[in-house]
Amino acid sequence: MSTAHPARRRDAAATREAILAAAVVEFTEHGYAGAGVRQIAERAGVTAMMINRYFGSKEGLFTQAVARAFAPPTIVGDEHTGLAGAIAHTLTERTAPGTERLDPFLLLLRSAPDTEAAGILRQGVETNVGARLAGLLDGPDTEVRAQLALALIAGTWLLRSVVGTTALATADDAHLTTLLTDMLEPVIHEADGTSAPGTGLDGADG
Repeated sequence: MSTAHPARRRDAAATREAILAAAVVEFTEHGYAGAGVRQIAERAGVTAMMINRYFGSKEGLFTQAVARAFAPPTIVGDEHTGLAGAIAHTLTERTAPGTERLDPFLLLLRSAPDTEAAGILRQGVETNVGARLAGLLDGPDTEVRAQLALALIAGTWLLRSVVGTTALATADDAHLTTLLTDMLEPVIHEADGTSAPGTGLDGADG
């Protein structure tokens, strides 16, 4: 009898994984409101009852799908050294015309308008990519600075990859990387909360 238990555990893990993978695809393609439990179950090869058994509800499944989508490093890596340049390079590379769409951002874009999904997305972003980026920053206000950087990342992705504004879509990759690096550097490497000399933003120059 003991030999049957590991097999059951493996089957349960495989079923849960299949449901979660299918949910990420459905939520990314159709958003929270448009993705149906039956469609997710069909894609995963299970019944809707199995989804409720493993995740409790559509909301519970969405919570896990968001965590799964935002947990892996996509644009923000894990290296402190050269962080601004690394983010800029990866962002430019991953948003270039003809490249594969960034699924976590599509999931965010298509589900954020739903009030039920918005809080789950907020928590998913903050506890995954937001926390990872904040943990790489030194100095004060790391969470605020991390989320400002994420705002720049998300805005660049939206205009370049989804909307396809001409200037960003046709920009030279090397030049765009340089511009993005210069924009990210003050946020990522702010150490004392003051602006650069001569800007007047800290009140020193009136």
